[in-house]
Amino acid sequence: MYGLLAAKAAKARGLPVTNLIERHLPGFLCGAYLGCDIQVMPEAVCVDTGREVGFGTVPLEKSPITGGAVKPWSMAHAGRNYRPSEIHSLFYGRSHLVFGWKGDDVRLSVPWDHLADYCSRAIRDEMTSERGLAYALGWMVHIVGDSLIKSVQPGIRMNLLDGVYTPRNRIIQDQFAFHVIGGEMGIDWPTVLREMAATPVEAIQFHYMRVGEKRGHLAELFAEGWKPEDESLLGAVLAENRRWLPYHIADVLRAIPRDSEKARRISGGLEYEAMMKMAESAGMRQTLDIIANESVDLIEQTMKQVPAWRDLPSVLKVD
Repeated sequence: MYGLLAAKAAKARGLPVTNLIERHLPGFLCGAYLGCDIQVMPEAVCVDTGREVGFGTVPLEKSPITGGAVKPWSMAHAGRNYRPSEIHSLFYGRSHLVFGWKGDDVRLSVPWDHLADYCSRAIRDEMTSERGLAYALGWMVHIVGDSLIKSVQPGIRMNLLDGVYTPRNRIIQDQFAFHVIGGEMGIDWPTVLREMAATPVEAIQFHYMRVGEKRGHLAELFAEGWKPEDESLLGAVLAENRRWLPYHIADVLRAIPRDSEKARRISGGLEYEAMMKMAESAGMRQTLDIIANESVDLIEQTMKQVPAWRDLPSVLKVD
């Protein structure tokens, strides 16, 4: 939703990169999802059926298929197994930049007012693929959206149900975005999500996560924290993200209908209409507008630091 609204806001401003985003919209939207959330992988295995289930790092006590037991899922790579929580600790901060770092890596976080410096340098180093650039612009939307909706960065404090960002209010946000805003925009969600999930891994993600050899304009200003030794592991993680995303999307589409029993259960028994009134009263619509516009602010600031984009003409049509 953040990606779709940011694309709309970028077009309204006449940003020259609008055409690039529209040409590669599935890649842009994938960047707004997998560009940051490297934990898109199973969490467990259903003991009764042997099928993978869940969403990485979200605890799962019983199988959503049979209601029976589950056992931990892990990803095998180079002779060892990795649980989603370990993958999360290794890579989550590297993709989110502003927050999510663990242990000694906390010092590598990028200050909010230096995000454009970071993003523009990563982009300048990887200008050969239009699709990759669209993906990187989507990644920037996720950084801004997550930082604001989780109140890591001041600007939004939405009083919705039981906190800032919890499973109970997240389902209300999802229902409102999917049905109300998505309905107003005429979004064909199954098609949009299916096309997004079919996009490939982009080389620029290794660079902007500083997983690979230290190089380019990015390394000039952000010289610390490069981890070439994890390049193969990250490649396996990103491939796993693409493998599991279609299954996760299927889970989402089963849970998101307005009469979904799962939505009622997660929200504590709320009916759809009550959830929508709550979201409107809490300012969810305004929150989405703020996130979209602040995302485009970052894109615009970044463009000014990319020589190839700096002087491109506006695409705003004047009658």
